Amino acid sequence: MRPDTGVLLPRDLPVDRLLPYARRADELGFSELWVVEDLGFRGGIAQAAAVLASTERIRVCVGILPAGARNVAFAAMEAATVAELFPGRLQLGVGHGMPGWMRQAGAWPASPLTAFEEHVTALRALLRGETVTTEGRFVRLDGVRLESPPAVVPPVLAGVRGPRSLAAAGRCADGTVLAEPAGPEYVRAARAQIGAGPGHRVAVYDVAAVDADPAAARAAVRPALAWIGDPDWDVHVAPLPFADELRALRAGTDDRAAFAAALPDAWVDRLAVCGTPEQARARIDEIGAAGADAVVLAPAGADPLAALDALATVL
Repeated sequence: MRPDTGVLLPRDLPVDRLLPYARRADELGFSELWVVEDLGFRGGIAQAAAVLASTERIRVCVGILPAGARNVAFAAMEAATVAELFPGRLQLGVGHGMPGWMRQAGAWPASPLTAFEEHVTALRALLRGETVTTEGRFVRLDGVRLESPPAVVPPVLAGVRGPRSLAAAGRCADGTVLAEPAGPEYVRAARAQIGAGPGHRVAVYDVAAVDADPAAARAAVRPALAWIGDPDWDVHVAPLPFADELRALRAGTDDRAAFAAALPDAWVDRLAVCGTPEQARARIDEIGAAGADAVVLAPAGADPLAALDALATVL
């Protein structure tokens, strides 16, 4: 069975193109659209509400709300409101947040893993309509409940990486979001670390470009691969058969642009979804066979809105 194919809404898309982009993704038949909450850009819940109001059927997923930045009771209220208005079309991604951004915002907890697990556990209970009392290290609630919980409870997916965090995702979340690059090797490794039973949904992000000329598709994705050798993302690289060579290339290259330009074509094909429609479709199927329930394509290139039509040829 093929995984669902979604698309990422770029965080820096000009605001006058945001809703046209979402409507076009809906018209083209993508299963889901993921909005991004990165520090300094746009809020995830606000984007999700606007996109849902402007589209007809596409699922809208928020990726990723940092647990340490929000009081869980008020996060539940925001999510429940959107889920009530658009039943069955909202999914939530919740994670630790990027350490650098969270420290900038003064919201990096002393124990990110504990804060994440307490937040997700309480959030899911509140969205189910339960009355929650808990005295955790970071989450403290005294008889809190939603007066109007959503009839269709939105699933909460964990946006985390690393063995301990993925194991926590298996314990407390409805699913897991794996950021790019998420090839079959990383998906299989993450599934083993999650250790969750049936029903735990895994969605993955991958940089993508589709073109009748495979070389043009590779050229489009290369700039988006420039950061892959950075240490913070080594868990994505570690399962790859060329991981040591990739690390050595990054260590021996002066800057990110030069690193991306030096990546062999064969590596680019393993680090992204790119090539002809047939090649990209085969790559999506390979990632799905490794355990991904949804593959979310992050459009590469200068014009994300124009890229949507090319990406839709894989559907």
